[in-house]
Amino acid sequence: MRFARPETLYDVPTHYCSGCGHGITHRLVAQAIDDLGVRERVIATAPVGCAVLMYDYFNCDVIECAHGRSPAAATGLKRCLPDRIVFTYQGDGDLAAIGTAETIHAANRGENITVVFINNAIYGMTGGQMAPTTMIDQVTTTTPHGRDARLQGPPIRVCELLSSLDGVAYLERVAVSTPRDVIQAGRAIKKAFQYQLDGKGFSLVEVLSMCPTDWKLPPVKAAEFVNEKMKRVFPLGVYKDKG
Repeated sequence: MRFARPETLYDVPTHYCSGCGHGITHRLVAQAIDDLGVRERVIATAPVGCAVLMYDYFNCDVIECAHGRSPAAATGLKRCLPDRIVFTYQGDGDLAAIGTAETIHAANRGENITVVFINNAIYGMTGGQMAPTTMIDQVTTTTPHGRDARLQGPPIRVCELLSSLDGVAYLERVAVSTPRDVIQAGRAIKKAFQYQLDGKGFSLVEVLSMCPTDWKLPPVKAAEFVNEKMKRVFPLGVYKDKG
C-alpha cells in the first residue's frame, strides 16, 4: 500500500496554520470520496470561517455559502440533484452559532446530506473570540478571564443536541489529535458518506480539532489540549446510528 495524495485533494500550498486540524480533516474527507469512487458526483459547500477557501483544495464542485447557511444550500442542492453526493464542511461558529437553525431543521427533516463539523472551541478566522463550543474557564479574546457559565452559559454539545431528532441517521464525535484518532475519524467520515449513498438521511461527524494560533499554544501542546481537556467536555463516540 502506498501513501499518496487523494485524487480529490489538489497538490497546492495550504493557508492553514501549522498544527491546525483542518488539513488532516481535508485529507480524510478527500480519501473517503476517493475510496467510494464518487468524486464526479460530489458537491461541497464551503463555510465562512477558516475553511472559507476550501474550494482551493478540493478537486470537486464546491459552492461558497453565506455564514451558517450551508445546510440550507445543501438541502436545495440535494433535492434538485438527488443523484449528487452533497456535504457541508463547517466550523463551530458557522454551524452552532449563526447556523444553529439551519443545522437543527435540516437534521430534523432528515435531509440526506453529510455534515463535517470542525469543533476547535473558538472562532479561528476572526481573532479567537468565544464560540458556542468554548469550554468553561477557557480564555478567548472575548472571555479574557475564561468562559463563565453564569454569564455565557455552558458550551453547546452538538452531537448530544441532535441525537434526539428523528431525522438523524448517524452522529459520531471523533478527533484528529492522535494517529489512532485520525484513523477512527477517517472511518467515521467514510461511513457518513456511505449513509448518504444508502439514502438513510442526515449524518454528521464532529471533529475535535487543534487551533494552536488562537489557543496560543505550540502544535504539540495544542494536540495535548484536545486530548486532556476537550475530550473530557466532548466525549468521543457514536451518538446515534440507525444503521
